[in-house]
This record gives sequence, C-alpha cells and structure tokens, in this order.
Amino acid sequence: MIDQLYRKAVLTVAGQQAIENVVRARGWGMAQRFVAGETPQTAIAAVQELQQDGILANLDLLGEFIESPEQCTAFADNVLTMIDAAHAAGITPYVSIKLSSVGQGKTVGGEDLGLKNARRIIGRARQFGGFVCLDMEDHPRVDQTLAQFRTLVGEFGHGHVGTVLQSYLYRSEADRAALDDLQPNLRVVKGAYLEPETVAYPDKADVDAAYRRLVYAHMTAGNYVNVATHDERLIDDVKMFALAHGIARDAFEFQMLYGIRRDLQKSLVKDGYRVRAYIPYGRDWYPYFSRRIAETPRNAMFVIRGMLRG
Repeated sequence: MIDQLYRKAVLTVAGQQAIENVVRARGWGMAQRFVAGETPQTAIAAVQELQQDGILANLDLLGEFIESPEQCTAFADNVLTMIDAAHAAGITPYVSIKLSSVGQGKTVGGEDLGLKNARRIIGRARQFGGFVCLDMEDHPRVDQTLAQFRTLVGEFGHGHVGTVLQSYLYRSEADRAALDDLQPNLRVVKGAYLEPETVAYPDKADVDAAYRRLVYAHMTAGNYVNVATHDERLIDDVKMFALAHGIARDAFEFQMLYGIRRDLQKSLVKDGYRVRAYIPYGRDWYPYFSRRIAETPRNAMFVIRGMLRG
C-alpha cells in the first residue's frame, strides 16, 4: 500500500504543468541517466556500448497518446528509420512500440491505424531478422492491445512480435493463459501506471507473488519469457525455478532498464544468462522519466539532488 501511495503522489505531482515545465527546463541532465539521448544516433551508440559487455538491447522511441493520424504515421516512420539505422550499424533490430503512439483506436480507411502502422514496423523488422514488442499501457487499452497482438502473431509469427503483461493487474494471469495457443513471447513487468484498486493489486507483496506466478506459468508452458525486473529476490527465484524444472537458459532472458543496475546486468551475463536493456530515446522523455521516478524514492532523491545542484 505504501508503494501505491508513493507512486500516486509522484505521478500526481508530475502531472502538474508547472512541475513539468521546471523539470523539462532543468532536468534533462538527470533524465539522461534513464534516456539514451534524443536521436537514433545516440541510441545506437548506447546499444554499441552495452554490446561490449554482452548486453542486448530493446530500443524504444518515446512518445505517448499522440493525437492526429498524421502524427501517428510520422511516429511510425521514425521507428522505421531506427530499424534501418540499427541494421546499417550491424545490429539486429529489436524495438518496442506503444500502439497508442502509432494510431491505436483511430480508424483510417476503415482500418485501425495502429494495426496498420504496426504491420509496417513488424514487417520491416522481420526483413532484418528483428523483433517488435508491443508495449502494454494503462488498463483501458489491454483488451484492444491483446486482440491486435493475436492478429499480428497470426500474420508474422511469435518469432517477430511479442507483447507485455503487467503483474499488478488482476486479469494478467487469465490473459496469459488465454494466449498460450500462440506460444507467445511475453515480457513480464510489475507495472508502472497509476491504476485503481478495482483493477490492480495495491500491495507490493501481491504484485510480486503474481509476478512469480506469471513467469513460472509461462516457463512451464514452454514459452519464451522476458523477465523484466531489477528485484534481485525475483531474479534469484526465477533462476532457481528454471534450474529445478530443467528450463534451459536460452528459453528466457532478463530485461532491465537503461541506466539502472548495470552492475547486475553485467553479473548476469558473466553467469551465462541472456540480458537485454530497455533503451528509450527521443524528445518526448518526460512521461517515461516521471514513471521511473515513481518507481522508488531512491530515483526521486537522485533527481532532487540534481535539481538542487542546478
């Protein structure tokens, strides 16, 4: 409950325009801890640096709830540019997209624009042997995202498109089971949006327990799972579960955020585990930055100290 109250307080404050203006004006120096610059070139440089330590990358152009169809299509074009840039740099493209950013819910020519643009992005990634993860957003978008995910897996296969489940949502275990016929590649996260208790667990212990159940069930079903957490207790439990159940290390990977626990990422690679860092980039960094601060008071103190230093 304390974690939920902290998250609510931070996101409520972050949502005030005056606070956003101050942080945007003075906070970019701190945001760069979590965001790999504003251009494809800075993001590619971050990927190449991580590769030196054996860490893979998941690239994410930041941008949420973009309004006009024209802006959504332009955003999708920018993702295609990143895919091409990654391929040109010798990197197998692996990107995340929010369907809202590419037009989910907007009908153009009788077709959902998000689905149309997602097809373009996944098709381009597949040309280069790449992968696209459909990020999960707040709970009102879950049904449509999962329905579109099912459509896209049917068209491109689970080797080129995956999605995300959030363990703090009550519904996620049932959602995971309902996807089993697709043999889906799923990224399991705890969840970072401000959700009401009617749809999400308010207590951290319940979120963690649901996280374990989701990962274990997906593993035992024989599906590839991306264990996205920095919680060392959860990481150790997943390692022990895999060992006890004979699950090969190439059947799952650990995913962590850019700029957080690089030491742990390197340690896992050294121990023979596959590790991938989620690398956000782009000008629309404030909402993502706010959610990172809302995750833990330690991140908030990092920003406060930086702001006081000017």
